[in-house]
Amino acid sequence: MLPILVHLTFGSLWSQLLLYAVALGVVGSIARNGWKGAQGLVTEKGPQAEVKRGDRVQRALLFGGIGAALAWFGLKYALPASAFPGGKGEGIPIHTYGVLLATGFFCAASVAARLARDEWRKVEWVDGKGFVDTEGPLRREQVLDLGFWVLVGGLVGSRVLFILVNWKDYAKDLSSIFSLGGGLVFYGGLIGAAGAAYAFSRVNGMDFLRLADLAIPTVSLGQALGRLGCFSAGCCWGGPAGSHTHLAVRFPGSGVAKDLFGRLTGSGSTAFHSQAADPRYVIEATGEILPQAAPGAVRISEWVAQHGTTLPVHPTQLFESVGQATLFVGLLFLRRHRRFHGQIFSLWLMAYAVLRSTVELFRGDTERGTLHGLLSDSVPALARWVPLEAWYNISTSQFISLCMFTFGATLMYQRTRRLSGEASLGPTPTPAGG
Repeated sequence: MLPILVHLTFGSLWSQLLLYAVALGVVGSIARNGWKGAQGLVTEKGPQAEVKRGDRVQRALLFGGIGAALAWFGLKYALPASAFPGGKGEGIPIHTYGVLLATGFFCAASVAARLARDEWRKVEWVDGKGFVDTEGPLRREQVLDLGFWVLVGGLVGSRVLFILVNWKDYAKDLSSIFSLGGGLVFYGGLIGAAGAAYAFSRVNGMDFLRLADLAIPTVSLGQALGRLGCFSAGCCWGGPAGSHTHLAVRFPGSGVAKDLFGRLTGSGSTAFHSQAADPRYVIEATGEILPQAAPGAVRISEWVAQHGTTLPVHPTQLFESVGQATLFVGLLFLRRHRRFHGQIFSLWLMAYAVLRSTVELFRGDTERGTLHGLLSDSVPALARWVPLEAWYNISTSQFISLCMFTFGATLMYQRTRRLSGEASLGPTPTPAGG
């Protein structure tokens, strides 16, 4: 478990010049992608006009401007004031979580783009070129563009849900809502990304359910890698597993965590920092959490302070990573046999709801939000009827999972019933790409 792979610093002149060159190259690459991705007028029959030079320039400037803004913030954070006005000189810590999350996103986007090209493949005879796929490449580029909007929608949604779950803390200082600190919530990101994808599909004349069928399995691919990042950072951890559990893991504190070169990073795992402030008690042999002292129990904060690591906990990040990888492979196989648009999307909603609810049973991070916490914030008098350690103290994610499963089952029922009705009236063509 490596929360930080390596921490890059930029104290020398050559390293500062190199960072400037990298930033300039990244901005140029983003602008170039904007130029190449410009499209002419698009209808259901495909592109109807050549791309105008002005459209390409406008798109390149838009993408380049966004890239320049990101580069400006990055340089200000990484470089000292002597090399960049107002620079903070923090360097660039390469977090394992960020690397794996970015890898998962790019893998998911690449696979989705490939699936889109095959899904909308339309081979036609074009004079002078022979048989050409006139729609597949266009849809591929559109899905790659969709990746940007999904990223923005996902980040906004995940941040908003995190703030809502922890509203009691943010209400004390509303300005902290806009701080760079804090966390992200997957379900919030999923809702935000889904909203962005729906809007994008409407604007570009794409059937949303058809798009969802090809894109949703890649969400599991990205999340399978993303949860490995959670494991490296020590977030989304499990509850105490007891000393008898062979699969239990312990996350390091700041005095133990090292980088790839074996150097102490001074940055411990999220799980360690949380348990270091946990006033509850635990029976080490069984992992049972108690709200007060009892024979054989030790205070959690004292235990982690003495050992420099967390208690042995369930590796819930790995549980979900394996489950998501299984979903990805299984749904890609089922896409070949789907009977209607929305079938794969419905199956994913139900399957992931079950997977997430099951994993939540082993989670130990109370920061993620629970029914007890919700009642404590809104109706404190009722909170005592739902103890923090009670089995029926469901998490926010379990509640969302219940809603998501219901939505998926309803969509599946409606689409299946509609298909049966159409079948009784005559043969129905198989969905394209099926």
